[in-house]
Amino acid sequence: MKLETFVYKSDEYEEEEEGEDGEEPKKRKKKKKEVTEEPAPPPVEEKLSPEALALKKELERIFVVAPDLQSWQELRYDTIEFPDSYKHNSPKEELALSYAENFRRQYVHLYRDRKSLLLNPVNECGLEKLVCTTLRPTQLPYISLYNWDGCADFVADYLNFEPLNPPVDLPARLRSPMTVLKQQRGHCFEYANVLCSLLIAQGYDAYIVSGYATREICLMDSTREICPLLIEKKEEKVEEKKKEVGKYTVRPPKDLKSKYEAKMSKRADDNRLAEIKKKQEEEEQKLAELEKPAWDPLHGLRVHAWVLVLEGKREISESFYIEPFTGQAYSLTTKEFHGIESIWNHQNYWVNMQLCKNGVVDLKFDLGDCSLWEFMFPSSDKPLLSIPDLDEDLDIDDEDEEEDVEKHLDVPPSWCDPIEITYKEFESRCPLGKKTKYYKRAKLERFAPYLMKDGLVARLSVYNDYELKDINLVKEFFENREDHLYLRIHNMKSGWVTEYFLEGRSHAVKEHTYLASSPGAESERVMLFYNEARVDGLSKREETPLEMTEHFQNREDFLYYQHIDLGPKPKKAGPKGSDLNPRPIYKMVQKFARNLAKDANEDVKELVYWISEEKIQITYHTGDPKIISSTREYMKPPGVEEKGSPVIMTADMHSTFQVDPASKGKKNLDLYQLLCQLLKDEDACCNKVRESEAEVRTILKERLEEETRSLLKISVYDTDRNERAKKHRRELERQLLEEKMRREEMEVDFLAPFLAQMGDPEKLTKEQAFTLKDQCLADLKQRLIDKANLIQARFEKETAELTKKQQWYQQNQVSMLKDDEEDYVSYCTEAMFKIHILELRLQRHKEKAPYIYMELDKKLRADRRLSEYLTG
Repeated sequence: MKLETFVYKSDEYEEEEEGEDGEEPKKRKKKKKEVTEEPAPPPVEEKLSPEALALKKELERIFVVAPDLQSWQELRYDTIEFPDSYKHNSPKEELALSYAENFRRQYVHLYRDRKSLLLNPVNECGLEKLVCTTLRPTQLPYISLYNWDGCADFVADYLNFEPLNPPVDLPARLRSPMTVLKQQRGHCFEYANVLCSLLIAQGYDAYIVSGYATREICLMDSTREICPLLIEKKEEKVEEKKKEVGKYTVRPPKDLKSKYEAKMSKRADDNRLAEIKKKQEEEEQKLAELEKPAWDPLHGLRVHAWVLVLEGKREISESFYIEPFTGQAYSLTTKEFHGIESIWNHQNYWVNMQLCKNGVVDLKFDLGDCSLWEFMFPSSDKPLLSIPDLDEDLDIDDEDEEEDVEKHLDVPPSWCDPIEITYKEFESRCPLGKKTKYYKRAKLERFAPYLMKDGLVARLSVYNDYELKDINLVKEFFENREDHLYLRIHNMKSGWVTEYFLEGRSHAVKEHTYLASSPGAESERVMLFYNEARVDGLSKREETPLEMTEHFQNREDFLYYQHIDLGPKPKKAGPKGSDLNPRPIYKMVQKFARNLAKDANEDVKELVYWISEEKIQITYHTGDPKIISSTREYMKPPGVEEKGSPVIMTADMHSTFQVDPASKGKKNLDLYQLLCQLLKDEDACCNKVRESEAEVRTILKERLEEETRSLLKISVYDTDRNERAKKHRRELERQLLEEKMRREEMEVDFLAPFLAQMGDPEKLTKEQAFTLKDQCLADLKQRLIDKANLIQARFEKETAELTKKQQWYQQNQVSMLKDDEEDYVSYCTEAMFKIHILELRLQRHKEKAPYIYMELDKKLRADRRLSEYLTG
């Protein structure tokens, strides 16, 4: 073994060691808790029979102790719930442990100044296991876990962080991935173990890395990092190809501008930009100095574990690290990790032989090179470094090689149970369904689907200060909403709220931006629509108290723009919010795209209805050789607003401008018909404006009802949340229960089952009568004992859940919000109430069981089939 000295020494930091997780817990005497509420005293006049006394004595052996709410203990494991592989080592595992111990002794003998290796930590049952066998590659049936980023995000969200204690020592305990997922908490090595198991099962070349990292990484402190949701993805710009200038193309006109002036202007602009850039860099440096973390006395000594993914498999073109606490990927040249001691997977164990003076920047991951990585087990899928001189000189027989290969020891199979996560657990994603993470001037809250009534799954709050007091922006992400809302952004400074909708909702609304202070109609707002789903092709509507602008796409009449100037709403009597007194229309502008089927002088470009001035202006499109457009203007005839009144046109009511003086003008009949058509179009445009106003009021009314109800979409296959399916299932269960009760009423004979075992004899003998009595009493006694055990099991379950909740509170009480603390207090109160009730039930059952036993004995003696033998 050619090993080199490592830069970090184990004797640079000393700390008092606490009790290891693998040690046997100290036995504590349990005291029976006094019950404050005394049950009803049993009747005194009856004396218990010997059998009843024996039953009472057996039930008295069962006692429970209510947990103390203030005390907290480390979680212990009952070895009964684990399979034999957790409690015993197979012969191959014992051999592998011996092999690892020999490897460790050589390593310690050669390199006394290096830290010890994590080779055989104890598991949940206190049994030493080889660290490679703790990995359990398991593929889960969820699409989001197919890629590495989905696996990393799931592990980071599903588990709770638990720091190493002390932070400079390797953990003595490494639990199986399934146990970690059940408890939903673990330290960095257990995080990495779960993540690496998922990645290997998905086909990645993944390894667990044991090394050293920064304080922020080890303590999962992301307050100096930018939230991933705030990082904008850079779009790749496609460079436009320059058009090749042909030989016979017309040359552009000469540029008569002064080159000297352009050069001096560019120099001045460059100097100004350089000064601005210099000031920005200075400000960024000052800000970086202020944000720089405080000096860490344990810098370079904090033990940490993360995951390495090598290139090659799953089309990974470049190797990278994954931080399991956050699920974030880092390059191999990152400065967040200070060094590596060893790496391993489910097939082998490698020790780093390279210096880490510059952290992990200069490390090479050629695992087949023994000068860089020393592996434990000879059986490795990595190519070994070949030495040509040795291979030529040595003459080794092929048969001897095969025999040597067969004698090599490989890694035993994993002793852990396969990872199993139900869909409900996978859907929760976070412990108790919610999790909060803090970033640089931001706070991210995640919620499980259907946990919040409004479908909220994430909330990102952006602040202006580092103390998270001056809030600037709030982003809310939604799922499974019937109104198709998936994102809401609230700018706290400007007061603007923007809502984003998926396709499929009424009126095809895509985005809705409005002021939070005035969400009602006839106020400032911007609406975007899915124009493909609308008949009118509306894509955007902008509205203010006195204006409305609409944009259209792909219309048959080539209309693409419409602007309306409105007046203030008149004050008239009527119900509030009614459209009996709409805003008056002063002006309407319509713009049309070019219709190549018409002549430019006949194709309308812009149409302006001056309602207040009672005139109509028409501007036509510009022809190819022309630079100005033809125009036409009509004055509206008097009394045209009255229905049924004739349209009278005079010569002074029309004026026109023709670009081409040689073109023939229109006849008076054509001008009159055009005026009549324009008047109809004006009425239609006014009606369209009123319809737009009514549509805005309808959309706002629907949004108010949707926010009030907050209905969520539930799949027909989701039987837990689908009320119709649940109601149908409950109805079937009720019918089955009624049928069962009906049959029980018909069969009230409690001796029938025991008589059936005897063959239903017509007349019982004395021996059969006594046998029947003993069997019946024994059955009752067993049922009474089973009921007592059931109450005790429920008591222990409630106690375990309360203890688990207390441990969660102890771990998260520093960063816990006020609402979470209130939820914790209410949960503890309810849990203690349940525990107290179960304790009372068990006590009462113990006192009543002997009398129930005696009552059955009396019934048996009084039964007509047994009385002649039992009373004699």
